[in-house]
Amino acid sequence: MARLPFVDPETAPERVRDTFALLTHQLNIFKMAAHAETCFRPLLRLGNAILGSQQLDAKLREFAIMLAARLCSAEYEWVQHVPIAKATGMTEEQIAALERVELEAECFNEVEKATLRFIAEVVEQVKASDETFAELKRHLSDREVVELIITIGYYMLMARLTECTETDVDEPAGTAIVDQAAEESKRRL
Repeated sequence: MARLPFVDPETAPERVRDTFALLTHQLNIFKMAAHAETCFRPLLRLGNAILGSQQLDAKLREFAIMLAARLCSAEYEWVQHVPIAKATGMTEEQIAALERVELEAECFNEVEKATLRFIAEVVEQVKASDETFAELKRHLSDREVVELIITIGYYMLMARLTECTETDVDEPAGTAIVDQAAEESKRRL
């Protein structure tokens, strides 16, 4: 059971209600984040930009989300993103390797291994080593590197929100969340 009550979209302040009205899924993570009224819509906008309009490859994005969730012991994000990861082409073997934090497993290619090393260092040490950063730069553009860092940070934030408040885990919404994010990032939620 969550440590804080969920915001009720029906009785929330007007601007929070208006934001909820734009969402196709009333997930518990949103009902918890809505306590921060002035941050709620900007937080969702950033999430939509990450899920719906980055240049960063969607599978690499999901590696960032899944590994950050695993390293932060964030069950909520892990559960929500397994089906999304599969939709991007992540295999069961790769998901299992991430769950075990086996970042050098044979199921990952060179780009994926470089990305996973980078993600792990950013989560665990804040700053990636020069060697890891240089290896990642061999594969990703400057824009993709920054998008990856933003993705890692955002999902570390969401991990802390859900874990600190013990947000009840919803059934996975799957790719509908990504589809909504792409739409909303075009319309600017």
